[in-house]
Amino acid sequence: MQKGVMRKRRPKPQSEYGRQLQEKQDLKGQYNLREKQFKRYVKVALEKSGHSDSPELFLQKLERRLDNIVYRAGFAPTRKQSRQMVSHGHFLVNGKKMDIPSFEVKKGDIISVRSASLERTLFKNLLLGLKKYEAPSWISLDKEKPEISILQFPSLAEIAPSVEISLIFEFYSR
Repeated sequence: MQKGVMRKRRPKPQSEYGRQLQEKQDLKGQYNLREKQFKRYVKVALEKSGHSDSPELFLQKLERRLDNIVYRAGFAPTRKQSRQMVSHGHFLVNGKKMDIPSFEVKKGDIISVRSASLERTLFKNLLLGLKKYEAPSWISLDKEKPEISILQFPSLAEIAPSVEISLIFEFYSR
């Protein structure tokens, strides 16, 4: 073999730890969370329920975040943008200004856009795009006002995670 010529190696199969880490990083990235926040959601889900309910409770906690609700309702094209919109105080929860993206929305809560924010170009364009949008079944979206009300919490089937939640729990139970 010539000096300086690299041989191609067969890729090694990913280890169990590597798979767990990848799943965790994928979901953490989808919800745009930092490690500390994500770890807290996992911990709460494992403590509050039996292991069979844990994946559903965990995903419900993530889905109930205000920034995620804004994203799911179609008010923002990405979770990052919805987080910024919430941080800038464009939304009211039950009539009170809310600028905390991690605020946990409850059943029956009503999220609306502040009237001052509706005058902005961002929201004028949003209302046009919202006409064709179909919100998830667990959210009621009034496209005219615009207003979101939480009818119920989503089931595991409705959320349809793209990752294997059990691997994430295994990662944190080390």
